[in-house]
Amino acid sequence: MSERWMSWEGGVDLCAVTRSDLAMPNVLIHVGRIVHTPIGSAPAGMVLWQPDPQAPPVAVGFICTDPKIGAFFGPQIFADTPFAGVPVLTAKITVTTQLPGSVAARVEAAGHVFETRLEGLGALSVIDRAPGAMTPFRQQGLEATASRATLKVDGKPVAITLPKTGISGGAAAIWSPAGIYAR
Repeated sequence: MSERWMSWEGGVDLCAVTRSDLAMPNVLIHVGRIVHTPIGSAPAGMVLWQPDPQAPPVAVGFICTDPKIGAFFGPQIFADTPFAGVPVLTAKITVTTQLPGSVAARVEAAGHVFETRLEGLGALSVIDRAPGAMTPFRQQGLEATASRATLKVDGKPVAITLPKTGISGGAAAIWSPAGIYAR
């Protein structure tokens, strides 16, 4: 039996660009209200904040309230991707829902506060995605695509654009009440 899996409840995922000419996202805020792994459960996810696409990211890493669980994601779930070696950042993660219309996440990590809000949620769909280049794991779960998203960093609004597709192969802004990654 493989020990390379994780599941979540209350997922809020934002993949965005701060300039429409960027080929790669420079904003990723992917969090779960609770994430389950073979070694334990805790609020967790990942963050990438690179306001200047020509400079190194200001904040990048797997985020978790428990550093031991946060350290599981790189080598076990994201092995063989650019995310495999990113650091683990201790974080405070809060997910709020105002269903059926919106969800929000607040992340305190790396000395910054990231606040996302996803609105205009569509109907929930069952997803089953095969592994891909940036996601070397099978993905299954429930997702609702958001038609609008906002981001604040340290209390200041940041203009963002949602790409057509996020790094996981689905929409760039989603509410996922439950799901699983397995390798």
